[in-house]
Amino acid sequence: MAHGIASQGKVTITVDEYSSNPTQAFTHYNINQSRFQPPHVHMVDPTLYDTPKPAGHTRFVCVSDTHSRTDGIQMPYGDVLLHTGDFTELGLPSEVKKFNDWLGGLPYEFKVVIAGNHELTFDKDFMAELVKQDYYRFPSVSKLKPEDFDDVQDLLTNCVYLQDSDVTVKGFRIYGTPWSPWFNGWGFNLPRGQSLLDKWNQVPEGIDILMTHCPPLGFRDWVPKELQRVGCVELLNTVQRRVRPKLHAFGGIHEGYGIMTDGCTTFINSSTCTVSFQPTNPPIVFDLPNPSSS
Repeated sequence: MAHGIASQGKVTITVDEYSSNPTQAFTHYNINQSRFQPPHVHMVDPTLYDTPKPAGHTRFVCVSDTHSRTDGIQMPYGDVLLHTGDFTELGLPSEVKKFNDWLGGLPYEFKVVIAGNHELTFDKDFMAELVKQDYYRFPSVSKLKPEDFDDVQDLLTNCVYLQDSDVTVKGFRIYGTPWSPWFNGWGFNLPRGQSLLDKWNQVPEGIDILMTHCPPLGFRDWVPKELQRVGCVELLNTVQRRVRPKLHAFGGIHEGYGIMTDGCTTFINSSTCTVSFQPTNPPIVFDLPNPSSS
């Protein structure tokens, strides 16, 4: 049994025994701990766009997995935009520029963005491997010269881009990280277990909002066609046992769109695109009380 081990008040997360099989992990913890059922977790209805923002709150607008299909998206009122990755098809500089132009036309005071597995050019190790091989899967990307994509994140001039880093916005501490469990060898893919846990261990405590591309186990991570859970067990244990953010925003699994809570953290999968890549899931708005400036 490997979860959180407390030492001098500090919680250390270790690799879960069911790490490599999330569907089995979900079944085990549901049967033995009811971990993913009421009263431990609940579904949450989305906030209606015309709901007045409560006094002393900040309104966050969550989107994800827009895949260069932003033209028809109706963006609601809010203060801070959170985009949790896959804003392009392949991370081509032209796609990044188009996304940045779209961001520039949005009225939010702050826009915070992370990459996802489709932002191939943002993953330097991935690109270094790609240019070494005559790779048929991403011909348009493998034709790029290093100087075309070396500074690709500098094209994002209309937002704060986070990659294993954090920013404080309107008093909220936000941490963003792009990594996902290995899936067909896309960008920012790592094996389940210690490799991913090493990334989650970089998330500091005291974070108000965590932005990841992938879901944690059991929260909006069900893939009906495969009858599988695909969320990360180590990410779940990190969120619930160590970091305990107010909001965990993610995407990655288009089928998982929606909101849940465990009473401490609200989990939002705001994948804009459906499983057939239609950008029809509306942005999700969420109000958080402003941090007291102590």
